[in-house]
Amino acid sequence: MIAVDTSSVIAWLQGDGGADITRLEEALTSKKLALPPPVAAELLSWPKASPALRSTLARLQPLPIAEGFWERAGASRRFLLEKGFKGRFADALIAQCCIDSDVALIARDADFRHFARHCGLKLAV
Repeated sequence: MIAVDTSSVIAWLQGDGGADITRLEEALTSKKLALPPPVAAELLSWPKASPALRSTLARLQPLPIAEGFWERAGASRRFLLEKGFKGRFADALIAQCCIDSDVALIARDADFRHFARHCGLKLAV
């Protein structure tokens, strides 16, 4: 399995290209794409969320929210913020879902590099 971030899904929907889009399409084709619940929430709140997008999201396997998830997500975000790095709340939740499930994340948002470097997130691209 491999997970995807909101930024890559939106870029894909808008017809953009890139290494993240290639990985996303490969994972979709092979039915190995997983969706962190915070990504689903972000996409479903997107003003351009179409019925087709909602249908696609419903077919993707959600990553679980494991016991202690909120505490670990908060601790990771606090660690990054204390070090002076960016650590947006939604990104911390997405990263923690992937870390807990030991799943790499497809993301075009460069802020995830801090979670990869310091918190154990695996990036797919």
